[in-house]
Amino acid sequence: MALLKIKFSHKKRVKLAQGLWLMNWFSVFAGILVFSMGLFLKIELRKRSEVMDNSESHFVPNSLILMGILSCAFNGFAGKMCYDSLDPAKFAKWKPLLKPYLALCFLFNILIFFVALICFLMRGSLESTLAQGLKNGMKFYRDTDTPGRCFMKKTIDMLQIEFKCCGNNGFRDWFEVQWISNRYLDFSSKEVKDRIKSNVDGRYLVDGVPFSCCNPSSPRPCIQYQITNNSAHYSYDYQTEELNLWRRGCREALLHYYSSMMSSMGAVVLLVWLFETFVMIGLRLLHTSLESIPNPEDPECESEGWILENSLKDTLKSALESLKQIGKLNQVEADAEGAEGEEGGKAPTVATVS
Repeated sequence: MALLKIKFSHKKRVKLAQGLWLMNWFSVFAGILVFSMGLFLKIELRKRSEVMDNSESHFVPNSLILMGILSCAFNGFAGKMCYDSLDPAKFAKWKPLLKPYLALCFLFNILIFFVALICFLMRGSLESTLAQGLKNGMKFYRDTDTPGRCFMKKTIDMLQIEFKCCGNNGFRDWFEVQWISNRYLDFSSKEVKDRIKSNVDGRYLVDGVPFSCCNPSSPRPCIQYQITNNSAHYSYDYQTEELNLWRRGCREALLHYYSSMMSSMGAVVLLVWLFETFVMIGLRLLHTSLESIPNPEDPECESEGWILENSLKDTLKSALESLKQIGKLNQVEADAEGAEGEEGGKAPTVATVS
């Protein structure tokens, strides 16, 4: 028994073809939207590529851009086919292409669904990329005179100001890196010498943070040096008082920003996938209803359309049998080639007379 078998009059077939033509052009605009989202995400990721450890995070925008282009191409082609299906003479040239096209549509829909899932599942990979990238960025913050790294200070400062964050996981991360360049240190000072000697790596570490960590909303002037020294500031206790620094780490802030963006895009791609699925089902019904016209010379007659010629169970069973047959044919061919090789390898015997 066919799955979703529907009777179509000529009028219904025309309405289906017109509706599909319109839906395909809507899908073209949806493809442009997906392409635009991928392009926007790629630009946003490139803006902060200096604080990302690898290029894996660009897999999502690249996939969205590709799906957008393919969606425009596939649906533009399908729209033309649906328009020509209203005229039997024009439809004749598309008839042999419908089955392969529907198979490609099925694969394309699987890819769209996969890309939508990736948008939701990239959080873990993005988190590790940001954690390592921010760690390296903070390490190179002081290298304002080093070619290739001189921009890092500005990048980190702008990042902390824009996203209202400080450090990788928090402001204490700055205590573990030398973020002040040697050119601004007085090496004749006893304090500087003592700090450098007290560190096994010979780095100048302080309990301070860059100015970009300061919260301008705080009524108190920003305390960015000697943060853990209560006696250095009047009426101050760093353990109990609300510090006038950003408390959130930049990894968390960027992860939330990109994750929410990717989740929204994933939801849009899922809606596009649902729409594309309905279009594919409609195309299949149109294809089968046109194929099953009993008298091709009389396009006004009724016909039947279906999604699967047999039930889902029977279709799966026949597909498995076809795969088994292909496997058996390959095995027979391999055995035949082996037998030919053995016969060719046998040397002819020659009788000698003494």
